[in-house]
Amino acid sequence: MDYFIDALKKYADFTGRTTRKEYWMFILIYVIINIVLSVLGLETISLLVSLGLLIPSISIAARRLHDTSRSGWWQLIAFIPIIGIIVLIFFLVQDSHDANEYGENPKSELT
Repeated sequence: MDYFIDALKKYADFTGRTTRKEYWMFILIYVIINIVLSVLGLETISLLVSLGLLIPSISIAARRLHDTSRSGWWQLIAFIPIIGIIVLIFFLVQDSHDANEYGENPKSELT
């Protein structure tokens, strides 16, 4: 849950880097929240939560792409049907690179 809260604290921070674990834990909690709300029949609230978390989702994905030495603009590739989403997921699951133009490796800061 800390990863989700940390992502919300960096609500519109499109600079820096984030680890794979931080990104995927945020996505997992995001999906669980939406599934629970939908199962409870609260689709309207689920939609509002999704809209409220749109910018944090975009910003954490940009920071994740920065961690793989790519610009956050690569998220736009998802608009290409099927292939674009597959390529974006491939980029998001790659391991961190060493220091790059977006900052130091966040894994090295953890140790």
